[in-house]
Amino acid sequence: MHNSKSEESGELSLEERTKEINEPGFLKKDIIVLDVEDLKKKGMVCVRSNGNKQGVNDEFRAIKHKLVSNAFGSGANSHENGNLIMVSSSTANEGKTFCAVNLAMMLSLEKNKSVLLVDADVLNPSVNRILNIDNRPGLIDYLNGDVSDVESIIYNTSVENLRIMPSGEAHHLSYELLASDKMLALASELASRYSDRIVLFDGPPLLGVIETISLSKLVGQVVVVVEHNKTKISTIKEAVSQLDSRLAIGFILNKSVNYKLSQYGYGYGYG
Repeated sequence: MHNSKSEESGELSLEERTKEINEPGFLKKDIIVLDVEDLKKKGMVCVRSNGNKQGVNDEFRAIKHKLVSNAFGSGANSHENGNLIMVSSSTANEGKTFCAVNLAMMLSLEKNKSVLLVDADVLNPSVNRILNIDNRPGLIDYLNGDVSDVESIIYNTSVENLRIMPSGEAHHLSYELLASDKMLALASELASRYSDRIVLFDGPPLLGVIETISLSKLVGQVVVVVEHNKTKISTIKEAVSQLDSRLAIGFILNKSVNYKLSQYGYGYGYG
């Protein structure tokens, strides 16, 4: 293992990341090691320099620029809490977590910015599964009062500038906790504590989960993932109609096999 940042890698060595988080201001805890080569083989965004040849990188890079502009650029004045972004879908199994993880990986490459990926789909958490990491105390444990310090549920990863807040232990009131005053306070703290941080919530579906609408009121942007050739326009309209008009709302067309959209089997569009 190299002792310094590789010129061909978009991440710090494990030794460097461990040293970084053990500096004053960080709680000493194990970092989450992500197998970026395995993720690349699965067709996901690659954070190494050779990822520039990946079509999926180009597609998510285009989406990233729009999100960053609304968070920190020309659109920031029009969107309160623009650095808080929720990724959702009309219904389940449209690929929203796949897109949320890819967006988080791509956002981690943004200069002078950091990203926190929050698994807020508390009854069906999938971030850990996609990243192949073990579950650990997270969002629900904090909201339920089992964990008192929010920093203790924010985990550094082996990917530079990427941090993760897992969903935590399942609870019979998980959705109610997601819509609680404590969640409102947490979102406000996350939005203001670090001026350079983007917080990406992998939320539950919009339809059938009332608490998702409560969560959407805490953010400035919502990305709606739409499964190609499956999700009906009427379903999308019904889902989006529940969102506040103040939000910046974008769409990702996922699971497209149209060559014109993507030669890699997935198509993405934002707008």
